[in-house]
Amino acid sequence: MLKFVKNHMDSIAGIEIFPIISLLIFFIFFVVLFWWVITAKKDHIKTVSNIPLDNQNEYIL
Repeated sequence: MLKFVKNHMDSIAGIEIFPIISLLIFFIFFVVLFWWVITAKKDHIKTVSNIPLDNQNEYIL
């Protein structure tokens, strides 16, 4: 089965760019997520972390 898929993929022109693009998207997503976590305000993190425990207020995110 893998041999069939590999031979089929080899026949597609320009397919070698897709793994590079997917790796870049994956890497950029996690770099941006890491940057957002580092630069997030502590008050916002505290407010969001208490949402499941807060039964008095209704939050719409």
